[in-house]
Amino acid sequence: MQEQDNERTRQGADRRPGPLDGLLIADFSRVLAGPYCTMLLGDLGATVIKVESPAGDDTRTWMPPDRNGVATYYLAINRNKRSVILDFNDSADLGLAHELAARADVFIENFKPGGLKRFGLDYDAVQQRNAGIIYASISGFGTAQGASLPGYDLIVQALSGLMSLTGDPDGPAYRSGISVFDVMVGLHAAIGILAALNHRNRTGEGQHVEVSLLASALSGMVNQTSAYVAGGVIPNRMGNAHPSLFPYEPLPTADLDLVIAAGNNGQFSKLCEILDLPELPHDPRFANTKDRTRNRDALRPLLVERLRTRTANDWFHRLSAAGVSCGPINSIEGGITFARELGLDPVVEVGAGDDVMPMIRHPISFSLTPPRHKLPPPALGQDNEQIRAWLSQTPHIDPEELKAARTSSEQG
Repeated sequence: MQEQDNERTRQGADRRPGPLDGLLIADFSRVLAGPYCTMLLGDLGATVIKVESPAGDDTRTWMPPDRNGVATYYLAINRNKRSVILDFNDSADLGLAHELAARADVFIENFKPGGLKRFGLDYDAVQQRNAGIIYASISGFGTAQGASLPGYDLIVQALSGLMSLTGDPDGPAYRSGISVFDVMVGLHAAIGILAALNHRNRTGEGQHVEVSLLASALSGMVNQTSAYVAGGVIPNRMGNAHPSLFPYEPLPTADLDLVIAAGNNGQFSKLCEILDLPELPHDPRFANTKDRTRNRDALRPLLVERLRTRTANDWFHRLSAAGVSCGPINSIEGGITFARELGLDPVVEVGAGDDVMPMIRHPISFSLTPPRHKLPPPALGQDNEQIRAWLSQTPHIDPEELKAARTSSEQG
């Protein structure tokens, strides 16, 4: 019954316009941050034209793993887009790029700062042709003294201080398991674009939106950067421990580690009740968050002694039923399986027939204008013919024509 309800929801979503229907996004970005941003906007109904060089987006070849010879990295962040190859060194192609920029509502790029100026595709040049343009630039380190530095997520993880926080206290620094700041800056770019569009709706004014990996990193490290700028403390590596909370880390059970997060006095009392340790909340060493954090070395063995009497799965069900936040450390497969068990329906099939592609569902739900998962990630230059013909048409510039063109091509 749940699967039938989800299918009806998907079919309903495909028939309704998305919240960003009618917006045309010229996507001159590549790799991760920009493409992730534009995929999310495309899921919400925007028409996204992905402009690629003849060599294509770098991530097309970042494998293993792959699916039918295409990197799953590329596939993860490029649905609901149309791909056109434009060689900026070819005058005709560059003219089409200018025409696309003139028609777009949003222009997004992650070239090195100043890299598009020689092609007449920098903000000032595009704004002269398209006064209402929302022009979003993603860089590694901004446009001042850091403009020449290449913006790789790993480098920003190092330079920002994140790696100094990741790993065991006596071990080496580690990178995050994902390109966390690329994803974060993609989200910040989407927020900036939507805010600028709202401003344009009120005033008619376009503007330049700029985000950088380093600025996003410092903002996204929240309590850790605040510890330094507001508290004068330089945080360091603590393994899986939290600097301000305990218990808030993996603890051993009879078989596997179980992550337990008791973030306040009420949660700690409930944890102790389920563990049959009713005296601990009344112990002055553990009476409040600050005391438990200060005395974690005394508290941990008391909790572990009880946790070792049952398996992680047993404790997970017992503690969860009592409202104590906890969870085993899953693999990616386990995480997706758990989401399915909760009815989140995390995997969607995008496209049809031989082109169908399993992908992760858009993370936002809307009561009236749900996201759509219609177009699988395009092959390099898949929409060349339609987009080039459309850009050559005047005066008709309605991006809805592109949606009709791809639909007709698929049905044929």
